[in-house]
Amino acid sequence: MTVAASAPPRPASAWSAAASLGALGVVFGDIGTSPLYTLKTVLDLTGNHRPETILGVVSLLVWTLILVTTIKYAGFAMRIDNDGEGGILALMALLGVKRRSRPLIVALGLFGAALIYGDGAVTPAISVLSALEGLDLVAPGLHPYVLPLAVVILLILFALQPQGTARIGRAFGPVMALWFTVLALLGIGGIVRAPGILWALNPWYAIDYLIHGQGFLVLGGVFLCVTGAEALYADMGHFGPGPIKFAWSALVFPSLVLNYAGQGAIVLDGTATDQNIFFRLCPDALMLPMIVLATVATIIASQSIITGAFSMTRQAMRLGWMPRMRVVQTSQEGYGQIYVGAVNWALMAVTIGLALGFGKSDNLAAAYGIAVSATMLMTSALLFIAMREIWGWPLLAAGAVASVFAVVDAAFLASNLSKFVEGGYVPLVLALLVYAVMFVWHRGIGALNRCIDAQPVSIADFLHLLESRRLPRAPGTAVFLTRSRIGTPPLVLWYARHARALHQRVVSVNVETASVPWVAAADRCTVVAEAPGFERVEARFGFMERPDVPQLLQQLSLPGGPIDPQQIDYFAGLEKVVARDDGKGLPRWMEALFSVLVRNCARASDAMHIPPEQLMELGRQVAL
Repeated sequence: MTVAASAPPRPASAWSAAASLGALGVVFGDIGTSPLYTLKTVLDLTGNHRPETILGVVSLLVWTLILVTTIKYAGFAMRIDNDGEGGILALMALLGVKRRSRPLIVALGLFGAALIYGDGAVTPAISVLSALEGLDLVAPGLHPYVLPLAVVILLILFALQPQGTARIGRAFGPVMALWFTVLALLGIGGIVRAPGILWALNPWYAIDYLIHGQGFLVLGGVFLCVTGAEALYADMGHFGPGPIKFAWSALVFPSLVLNYAGQGAIVLDGTATDQNIFFRLCPDALMLPMIVLATVATIIASQSIITGAFSMTRQAMRLGWMPRMRVVQTSQEGYGQIYVGAVNWALMAVTIGLALGFGKSDNLAAAYGIAVSATMLMTSALLFIAMREIWGWPLLAAGAVASVFAVVDAAFLASNLSKFVEGGYVPLVLALLVYAVMFVWHRGIGALNRCIDAQPVSIADFLHLLESRRLPRAPGTAVFLTRSRIGTPPLVLWYARHARALHQRVVSVNVETASVPWVAAADRCTVVAEAPGFERVEARFGFMERPDVPQLLQQLSLPGGPIDPQQIDYFAGLEKVVARDDGKGLPRWMEALFSVLVRNCARASDAMHIPPEQLMELGRQVAL
């Protein structure tokens, strides 16, 4: 019997001016602050300011924005969604359900997601440092204080995360709208000084520089202009594709192109001879306000990265690829307003460590780009599969389009890998650590479930056992939270054996996470009356939903009648993982790491909103 429950809250996806304004503050922070450091990084790599170099570099920046962000992400990726959700994990989940076992798709999706954590640690450090380095133009004597001030700002940013961002988040959109408007105005001011920079809009200058100049060597720096492009796809579920595409086309893209052209123009006319090219666009009288605005914009960009890491962690947990962590909903106004303490403090430690270790934004640029370019390449591979299986494109057409994306991504990745020794290893090491945790957790949970269900006992045999041993039946209802879907849940067997009693009414609840973000009300639950006084509830939630078991039980029409919520005793298993004596289980190193993860992960009952005063946890030892 399938029982309907209330439909989950869905994010609004219809186009509106308010949604586009909100997208400015959440989606475009990273890519919007890249003009602070991108051009100066690229010109440092070229080693010269010749006109053909400036035109070639600016042309590369403009056409990278067009090819990667406008065409690949806004034009193609955002047309493929998993029930409205985007991002590499949502795409992996969508394609993963097409066939029963798709290890390559899973590996691409998971490692791509792990790489985003590496980018999330570098982005706040390089963004805040690059903004504060503008103080060198206002008061060179403050240079020794730039790094300490950046560390203080980062500390405050991460320390405020437990409070949530609902209130200050409302100001993000207008501030970023002001930021992009200022970017455009500064760029126009620079272009007026050397209008010849507009020739860079011709793609031939980019092609010519790639062929005859040092194009390949500088691609790692050029890539910095699109490091936030993945956010367009990942945040699609919060705003919908319409508002994001509108904000990109109407304001963000034109502002970025104008600003990069303006920076190139003042290098062409000799105005900018030092490394602070971006701030040289600004009139001296407005320099200090510009530094303040840039700092605020980088804080918003950092906030967006942190919030994105929280959201991706929740997705990975719900899909069974991450250990359970405590997720706090910081606002009832939006599902994306969450806080994950373990992720927050880990990111803070790594980000501040990177800021102190590298010291300057120029040095951090070497650590930036590898993670995102690798993620983009994996997204291109998944897009090819989606074109074939979802859109039904012929092999030749899908291969032609995907190969263009893949060649561009591979070129950027290869160029970024040249920075491996200088700091590019940092995000890769972080990604490998995250991927190892994902892999071990998933393997361990699979082995744990197989071990628990190894010798199922039928409901009939269990009831016969109760009668033969004359175990007393206590009044009330026992709700067992179990992973088992067949026979008698092992947790029920374990409790009856050790308590030598059982409640008159038993309800086993199995909560499954579907490979879609939201599950329709009609598909939410299946209720089966296994025997008099014994009911089984199988509940399905999407990976973007919050399972609430007590609320669910009140909404269901159970065969045994309604349940008084105050008369329920909840039971959950608390497993202790040990190694098998016969050596046939998990490899010893994997079992040891999984055991550590199990001991330190959050309780499943917390994620299901079980009242702690009605919960009893039953410890069990499981040999893997």
